[in-house]
Amino acid sequence: MLPANSILPEGGFLDIPVDPELDLFSAIDRLKKEKKAVILAHYYQEPDIQDVADYIGDSLGLAQQASKTEADIILFAGVHFMAETAKILNPSRKVIVPDWKAGCSLADSAPPALFRQFKQKYPDHIVISYINCTAEIKALSDIICTSSNAVHIVESVPPEQPIIFAPDKNLGAFLNKKTGRNMLLWDGACMVHEIFSREKIVRLKHRHPEAKMIAHPECEEAVLAEADFIGSTTQLLKFSQTDSSSSFIVATEAGILHQMQKASPEKTFIPAPPNNLCACNECPHMKLNTLEKLYNALLYEVPEIQMEESLRLAAKLPMDRMMEISRKAGLVG
Repeated sequence: MLPANSILPEGGFLDIPVDPELDLFSAIDRLKKEKKAVILAHYYQEPDIQDVADYIGDSLGLAQQASKTEADIILFAGVHFMAETAKILNPSRKVIVPDWKAGCSLADSAPPALFRQFKQKYPDHIVISYINCTAEIKALSDIICTSSNAVHIVESVPPEQPIIFAPDKNLGAFLNKKTGRNMLLWDGACMVHEIFSREKIVRLKHRHPEAKMIAHPECEEAVLAEADFIGSTTQLLKFSQTDSSSSFIVATEAGILHQMQKASPEKTFIPAPPNNLCACNECPHMKLNTLEKLYNALLYEVPEIQMEESLRLAAKLPMDRMMEISRKAGLVG
């Protein structure tokens, strides 16, 4: 239980000092066993969190793991919509997060009230929404997709059926080009993937002509045009392991470089440069999570994701459709 006089700020985290002498890796491992908890972490988390997690993956893999875990507690180290997804798929488990403020610029770009009005203008369209959205947007959707399964999801819809794709316009444009569809795109984007500079990438490629450029489809079209390979976070990781190239320029959130380097220590990974003064590309929301916050969340079991059952069921239906299509296609995260 929470210590006396402790306060969990609304939209924040439990700000209780952690003993600097504490071995957090051992302490977290002990708490996981005591509480029958599992830690799910996204590839974009800081290396220490990735190293302490039970499962590391992209949105599809994390959703699949969340849906089938038998742990009593799911500690989700990612951003808010990912933890919501875990609660949607496995409501009997307690779902907690290290920091409630770890949100998502892409999810925020689709306010539910405005999207509902937009959807009403096109009653003949079905809605495919990228998983990087709120539970409310999921509830307004017909099918959910991830970057790993998006092509399969879109191609599962009859070609004569008009589609609204939300919230990521860059992923939607990539899918239109890849599948030959003409989906109507909501005007949303990820702040991290929109910040890559094509000009700086071109100069970097000239300096490293041996390197292959790999990119996430949330990047803008001009950046994707420079890529040798485009894929989801997991697909980028697998490509870096199996491709014969010894060096890669990576256009996605810099957290994935930790797993790439662990899997292929003999290879060189260069983060694609952004169009700003920062030296790297990190999601400020993802990086709100720390090992100390993770420890406190597990110790005190807060902040906890809670959801109205009516919203959960409405959001679960398009998630179930995605999971079934992915299962039939043999897709795993």
